[in-house]
Amino acid sequence: MRNDLVVIGLGYVGLPLALEACRSGLTVTGLDRDPVTVARLNAGRSHVDDIDDAAVADMIAAGFTATTDEQAIADAATVVVCVPTPLSAHGGPDLAMVESACEAIARHLRPGTLVVLESTTYPGTTDEVVRPILERSGLTAGTDFSMAFSPERVDPGNRLYGIRNTPKIVGGHTPDCTAAAATFYGKFVDKVVQAVGTREAEMAKLIENTYRHVNIALVNEMAVFCNELGIDLWDSIDCAATKPFGFQAFRPGPGVGGHCIPIDPNYLAHKVRTLGYPFRMVELAQEINTRMPRYVVERAQRLLDRSGQTLGGAEVLLLGVTYKADIADQRETAARHVVRRLRALNARVSFHDPYVSVWDVDGTPVPSALSDLPRALARADLVILLQRHAAYDLDEIGRHARLLLDTRGTAAPQAHVERL
Repeated sequence: MRNDLVVIGLGYVGLPLALEACRSGLTVTGLDRDPVTVARLNAGRSHVDDIDDAAVADMIAAGFTATTDEQAIADAATVVVCVPTPLSAHGGPDLAMVESACEAIARHLRPGTLVVLESTTYPGTTDEVVRPILERSGLTAGTDFSMAFSPERVDPGNRLYGIRNTPKIVGGHTPDCTAAAATFYGKFVDKVVQAVGTREAEMAKLIENTYRHVNIALVNEMAVFCNELGIDLWDSIDCAATKPFGFQAFRPGPGVGGHCIPIDPNYLAHKVRTLGYPFRMVELAQEINTRMPRYVVERAQRLLDRSGQTLGGAEVLLLGVTYKADIADQRETAARHVVRRLRALNARVSFHDPYVSVWDVDGTPVPSALSDLPRALARADLVILLQRHAAYDLDEIGRHARLLLDTRGTAAPQAHVERL
């Protein structure tokens, strides 16, 4: 008897997908190359923020099992690839894990199987990279097996939208492949949107994240010159956001993190460069957003200068070091870049984060203030709020901190509090 689904890659994308499929009654196997992850899941323990141990226990009760054995692919009606797609050392796409997963599928691919790539990548990957590898099996995409791309839309920490109620885009190698993918996802997703093909589905994901990347860069650049002009940008954005049409509010911050915004637009820029010219909008946005951690440290330096102190030797406490509020995920967090710059200027850095107990940057531990935040706030020469976790009481932070640089624009203005 065949499994309904094998999910390859059991991280922030693959595990929520497997969970929702289990809830719908599908028989699911998770395939991951990390034996520690596999052992944890089979023991009923989750490693993903949005999925607790009880949910993993429910999955196991529904028949879910995790494995490192690629033989599981041979028994799958559908295989979905959810592996990471990082940037290479040269800034281009690193598809090594996608290629490895597809090679494993090719070794066990059977006629009638549906193969879907969910890993974010550049337009053309499914047809130009995935298909040739899968067809090493001797089977032909669109004839012997179905192949499609469906961009993941997982938003860690989002309590309103999850796998089921977020519309699912699917684009197949052929119209029949698209229909097969739509039928599969329709078993556990409320709304499935059919794209013209794989390239259009791949492009849709990059449009979503490039839109955010560019607009965040816009307000980040505004934050720099509005500070020099004496303009409260946060108030201006709030005012602009009262317009009921034609505007969506984006707000500045210390940089961008996670996989989507700092990584995905570069995949599109890479593809455009193969045409012989740059994607200037994305490259400029990347330059602006990448510079924000340095700008945060520059503002910190000015704050201390005005109070008669220097950054060198100063005690600096960072609040919130994850890339997003109210989750433990530290992927591509801007906080690491802030620490590197502060250390380069000889500041003594510590951190507090209710979701992170131990943290290091470049292999060097950053002292934690988790045990006594009020004392750490009072001891620090400067406090920098990098992430606005709901657990933070900004009034209390404002009372205890000597100087506070708020990069999220949420603290009440006071003489010793400055917003980015």
